[in-house]
Amino acid sequence: MKKTVLYNKNIVLGVCGGIAAYKSVELLRRLVKLGARVRVIMTRSATRFVGPMTFEVLSENPVCLDLFEEKDDAAIRHIAWAEAAHGVVIAPATANMVAKLTHGIADDALSTFMLAVTCPVMICPSMNSNMFEHPATQRNLSRLKADGCRILAPGEGELACGTTGPGRLPEPEAMVDRLISFLSPDDLAGKNVLVTAGPTREAIDPVRFISNPSSGKMGYAIARAAENRGARVTLVTGPVALAPPLNVEVVPVVTVDDMAQAVFSRLEQSHVVVKVAAVSDYRPVKTETHKIKKGEGGVQLALERTTDILKTVGQRKSHQIVVGFAAETRDMENHARKKLEEKRMDMIAANLIGPPDSGFASDTNRMTLFFADGRKEDLEVMDKDAVAHLILDRVAELVKQRAIP
Repeated sequence: MKKTVLYNKNIVLGVCGGIAAYKSVELLRRLVKLGARVRVIMTRSATRFVGPMTFEVLSENPVCLDLFEEKDDAAIRHIAWAEAAHGVVIAPATANMVAKLTHGIADDALSTFMLAVTCPVMICPSMNSNMFEHPATQRNLSRLKADGCRILAPGEGELACGTTGPGRLPEPEAMVDRLISFLSPDDLAGKNVLVTAGPTREAIDPVRFISNPSSGKMGYAIARAAENRGARVTLVTGPVALAPPLNVEVVPVVTVDDMAQAVFSRLEQSHVVVKVAAVSDYRPVKTETHKIKKGEGGVQLALERTTDILKTVGQRKSHQIVVGFAAETRDMENHARKKLEEKRMDMIAANLIGPPDSGFASDTNRMTLFFADGRKEDLEVMDKDAVAHLILDRVAELVKQRAIP
């Protein structure tokens, strides 16, 4: 199964001495889970907080502590690791290490290794608030940023030292997301991407509604991947239990009409529209003011069609690239191609509902892509984040072909 942007990438994790080093363990675990090959370099101070064995077991690689260790090839390991690395993350990065990197000091394994690095570097500072806000530290971070390093700003809150303010190491999930962003192509930079996700709800009475099992995972993955690739992303989302993607404008909606208004009002300024949301096709003709009480007989529910958002987008589009999704239970290709043509889409991603590795609530998807020019592309079972990036690969190709400004 194909993984995400980090799959088979060589990542070096630098760990400095600080209480936040415990988060580096979870960061490492997440990187390995996403298929990255991770090697760890620790400062001696870092070992006072987390033992090297923990990182060795999780990474399945020896941890480098000293360039002059007798075992292995430690004396030249830092050069080999630097040449092979696709990305470097230092988390936590102490004020001391930030100062060393700024001035090119190489007096331990990590700082010496960093002088040989030519790949992208992400630095995650974590320290006491006063230390972080000190002019020298801010000056150093600015210099590192100017040198091409990606600086992930620390969070604010209560710190282990008892002070409150900036200095907390971001959560591992956020660090992974920013690393993926750093290593992703920026082929959607400057483009406005509008994504819809999740289900809609149409009220029957104050306590009941018509909806569907959509979790929003695929739509959120598309929004996150588009942001990773440099786009300005607006995510119009129905009710879901997912954390919003970083740096994405989130517009919460409930009904089809809510979603339609949010989409139509943003259509003109959008370059790409990706309609992933599972929109209700029908709604009750009448919504009861009070809860319908249980009686002896059944209840007849009269339904009417809702606004076809995707069809309207296809009718109104001018320069936009429009991508739709189709979840089918049978005859997937015929239904998908018909929908592609009738709604004037450029591409549709279709899948069969039923298999446990595809569809609603699953973390993976088995998609088939159909294009307006007649092409068809069958995808293997993939993590939804990987599906999202592959779909955006095709979107980026269309953007380039049409020279969308």
